[in-house]
Amino acid sequence: MFTLQPQSPVPLVTQIVDGLRKLIDDGALRAGTKVPSIRQFAHAHEVSVFTVVEAYDRLVAQGYLVSRPHSGFFVRKRSSAPGAVGGAPGAAGYSFDSAWYVRKIFENRHLAMKAGCGWLPHDWLFEDGVRRSLRALAADNADLGGYGDPKGFPPLRELIRDTMAEQEIAISPDQVLLTQGSSQALDLAVRRLVRPGDAVLVDDPGYANLLFSLRFAGARLIGVPRTPQGWDLPALERLIVEHQPRLFFTQPRLQSPTGSIAQLAHLHRVLQLAEKHDLTLVENDIYVDLDPYPRASLASLDQLSRVVYIGSYSKTVSPNLRVGFLIAHPDLVEDLAQLKMISGLTSSEFNERLVYGALTEGRWRKHLKGLRERLADAHERAAGQLAALGFELFTEPKAGMFLWARHPAIPDAAEVSHRAAEHDIMLGPGHLFCAEPGPCAWMRFNVAFCGDARLFGFLRQNC
Repeated sequence: MFTLQPQSPVPLVTQIVDGLRKLIDDGALRAGTKVPSIRQFAHAHEVSVFTVVEAYDRLVAQGYLVSRPHSGFFVRKRSSAPGAVGGAPGAAGYSFDSAWYVRKIFENRHLAMKAGCGWLPHDWLFEDGVRRSLRALAADNADLGGYGDPKGFPPLRELIRDTMAEQEIAISPDQVLLTQGSSQALDLAVRRLVRPGDAVLVDDPGYANLLFSLRFAGARLIGVPRTPQGWDLPALERLIVEHQPRLFFTQPRLQSPTGSIAQLAHLHRVLQLAEKHDLTLVENDIYVDLDPYPRASLASLDQLSRVVYIGSYSKTVSPNLRVGFLIAHPDLVEDLAQLKMISGLTSSEFNERLVYGALTEGRWRKHLKGLRERLADAHERAAGQLAALGFELFTEPKAGMFLWARHPAIPDAAEVSHRAAEHDIMLGPGHLFCAEPGPCAWMRFNVAFCGDARLFGFLRQNC
């Protein structure tokens, strides 16, 4: 194929990209040809798997390769027009293939500095509570035979009912469907409510996993511009009139990636528009436990007439346990429970029992208080350091995990993210969170992982 030069000042990722591009441009690799798998290439050229992942990702983004689930990477058929790039018109060379994105997240777990990731460090989570719950569960000699309740462990659903009552959302336990994390809850909502070709409103920028799930379902994503106060409401109304969607997937509180919190007036206006135009609202509220202040939600204002509400314990108890939940109108919950059974029978009652034990053993509220204070301190430090480097901050929530920032000297965060990976740093380039493909200057920073001086040293050198 070609030979890599480890001693060259040109990064290995760049050498791989340039080498394969030349082979494709010269016709040595024709459209439809399968290229070596990531591990095959890494083994043959004695480079890390991560290096090959980064190179293949760039080639996918530039339209040279296409990723086919369970099959591998293939040379993409490209237009003969000068400068043409595969993908949607105006894509500027960016691909949003869900398979390579999900793979990339898990391949990159080993990077030392995870400044762009979407989870908390393990020692910030409720490990002690889970361990105590595990010991209690073992001592209890609980019967774990069978599949459990299709809607999930009943005592945990009752606890969620009580928690929702504290948030002024009145439900019965039968309206609670436990899921394998919020990802399954969102997936069930997408599969039940979205048909191929449907126009679907989403936050822009928005929750990356959801955007890819909707694209995979064949939806037409209509981005609603996010503001520090919530949404661009005139734009939202204009988009509703123009595209006539029936769904709006949104995250009012501590939104990923911006960290913004929608004001009460914005919540009321969104509900008014939903009523006027017959919209169903899917409210992703997975960061509610990180919010130090009690706030209204779309679900509390609407009482689940038009709102499907999604929550999770993965962000605060443990992501490994994969326990989330969905609440909605009783009829819709029954439909979603059937979908859950079709795709995976029941969720893990063992994990649900563990989470229930952790939440009820008496130290949960103390854990949340300490976690919120820790995040507030991390926000202050990270915001100050980014501002000192000349970054513009979208907003400063002083809560939750994220800061959304850009630097005038960085027009495309993806390029900086690729360079950061060579320095053992995972960044969150903005194009992953955008409703429409294209270069983006913004980056998501997880403040819990921004305590390493090497991160800001790298940013200083690349600004």
